Amino acid sequence: MTCLLFARLIVNCEVILEAGGEFDRRKLLVSSVGLLIGALTYDDGAIAEASQFADMPAIRGKDYGKTKMKYPDYTETPSGLQYKDLRVGTGPIPKKGEKVVVDWDGYTIGYYGRIFEARNKTKGGSFEGDEKEFFKFTLGSNEVIPAFEEAVSGMALGGIRRLVVPPELGYPENDYNKSAPRPTTFSGQRALDFVLKNQGLIDKTLLFDVELLKIVPN
Repeated sequence: MTCLLFARLIVNCEVILEAGGEFDRRKLLVSSVGLLIGALTYDDGAIAEASQFADMPAIRGKDYGKTKMKYPDYTETPSGLQYKDLRVGTGPIPKKGEKVVVDWDGYTIGYYGRIFEARNKTKGGSFEGDEKEFFKFTLGSNEVIPAFEEAVSGMALGGIRRLVVPPELGYPENDYNKSAPRPTTFSGQRALDFVLKNQGLIDKTLLFDVELLKIVPN
């Protein structure tokens, strides 16, 4: 059986190790985050399988559209979150009520792979500049989008996890002002807002890379 696909995510990650084997957070490179846009066909033995249609406002409720993809090298949770551990942490797992400190990147993978948050990487324009403060939040406080809460709750300290986030686990009412994490630059805010507020044929699936840096006991 063949199906029509409209997008395929390509994400490559390169981790550079310092001499002596110590990992340098600043040298975690996302070497490519992009989309192949076009009509592709595959059969039951293809790499990715369609699970359902991606939510796009212009054709919501129809029995056709762009298929929501499931990637076999990612773990899918009951909520629909897909994740892959780029590095498994060796420290403790945070508990509800504890404050965590994370580093993160964000991409609009459903729409041309545009970056909306860059950490410690020169991306040009207003993404350049001094290193920003790391993001902090308390587990169980409803400060962050559901995907972030779920992903970090299952990470060990020092881990790096890549998340594929469907709209229902992302920003409430497609508004990044209503939940964290939020883009910290105008360029990032504009890129994310364009996708979230669009009422046409734009897939609002997002990708995040999250590193758990610190756990603050309550």
